[in-house]
Amino acid sequence: MNSYQQDANFQDTHSKVLGYLLWIFGFTGAHRFYYGKPVTGTIWFFTFGLLGIGWLIDLFLIPAMDREADMRFHAGPTDYNVAWVLLTFLGVFGVHRMYQGKWISGIIYLLTGGLCFIGVLYDFWTINDQISLKNSMRR
Repeated sequence: MNSYQQDANFQDTHSKVLGYLLWIFGFTGAHRFYYGKPVTGTIWFFTFGLLGIGWLIDLFLIPAMDREADMRFHAGPTDYNVAWVLLTFLGVFGVHRMYQGKWISGIIYLLTGGLCFIGVLYDFWTINDQISLKNSMRR
């Protein structure tokens, strides 16, 4: 165990395994959104991972992005990994919002296709902060 993991304040909020799985689709910026980097995630999305160069470099940067996310976001009962899987694969149905206890907006997403994908895009930008705020309020 390294000194980082021995720290009493250590909280493992994000998974390297999920980060690498999302990296496979990294030209879309999915892994960057997951680790709380929405600006560069959007850049990766529109440039196909900086024409593949940034995508390849990220293979080596994921451990550092994982550590930064673990330090930045609050751990708690709402799991980031579950929320991200739900958002990525079922976002237009609002399941990720229902998982967070946001039933009304979840049902609205279900009936409107994630508010015509605009709400899903918003959640890609903000879901880490939404979960972190919810988890910090339960302390």
